[in-house]
Amino acid sequence: MTSRMWGGIANGVASGALWGVVFLAPAVLSAFSPVQLAAARYLVYGLIAAALLLPRWRAVRSRVGRVEWMALLRLSLLGNLVYFVLLAMAVQWSGGAAASLIVGMVPVLVSLAGSRQAGAIALPRLAPSLLLCLAGVLLMGYEAVAGSHAGGDPWRRTLGLLCAVGALLSWTTYSVANARWLARCPDISGHDWSLLTGVATGALALLLAPFAFVGGSGGHAPGQWAMFWAVATGVAVLASILGNACWNRATRMLPLTLGGQMIVFETLFALFYGFLWHQRWPSPLEVLAIVCLVAGVVLCAAAHRPAPPVHTPA
Repeated sequence: MTSRMWGGIANGVASGALWGVVFLAPAVLSAFSPVQLAAARYLVYGLIAAALLLPRWRAVRSRVGRVEWMALLRLSLLGNLVYFVLLAMAVQWSGGAAASLIVGMVPVLVSLAGSRQAGAIALPRLAPSLLLCLAGVLLMGYEAVAGSHAGGDPWRRTLGLLCAVGALLSWTTYSVANARWLARCPDISGHDWSLLTGVATGALALLLAPFAFVGGSGGHAPGQWAMFWAVATGVAVLASILGNACWNRATRMLPLTLGGQMIVFETLFALFYGFLWHQRWPSPLEVLAIVCLVAGVVLCAAAHRPAPPVHTPA
């Protein structure tokens, strides 16, 4: 395996660790609505991205035209605002484990989409890793539904699961489209693309803010609002700024079929943070699911290893 591929895998793991906090934030801030969480997170993301991009604006603006800005707005709406609102609803209505297991299907869908690209690894070679990832997600799903966290209003829980499916489709479409736009814009670094995405997302969050906060800010103590903005800022910096930058670097270093597998680590870290929050150890079934997911990524990486050169006799 080349050093470039190892670097891509390292960035993929880092992005998963940073993105995992997204699943924890709605549980920590359960007293606030998903729309409020999304508006606050992306307002902060937009402000930080604009501040970091400002010193580099002269060098970047000549590379970004109307077509690129429209693409950034579409990607920001799909992969940030829509995804996070649906995810927050899923976490608050059906639980973090159920949400993470459904969104954990992203690697399977992204790899299937990437298998159609020219020069991609054939599906039969990817089948073992995809099946292991699918088995891991199904094991997590069974544990979440049949375990001790399946209480609550069944209709609300069902709506939460449907929101998780919507988040899955939203994030899968974003992942594929974002990878293609990064390939179309090789003169824009992954970090700059992340910052440009942040500016576009911040602009959309400004439109969302009146619906999120006007008339809906009562009922919370000042301490709750302080915690709210602290968590929103932390998620914006860790997941949106740093996590997106790591993911964009991984996207450029890895083929889409392998890059899609890296999203598995978001699920693993989301579960890990959830276990810490609830102060419990994973069950034996959850441990088995984690082993399946990690093994699936390892097998997928092995499938992308270049074949050794064949030496012919002189």
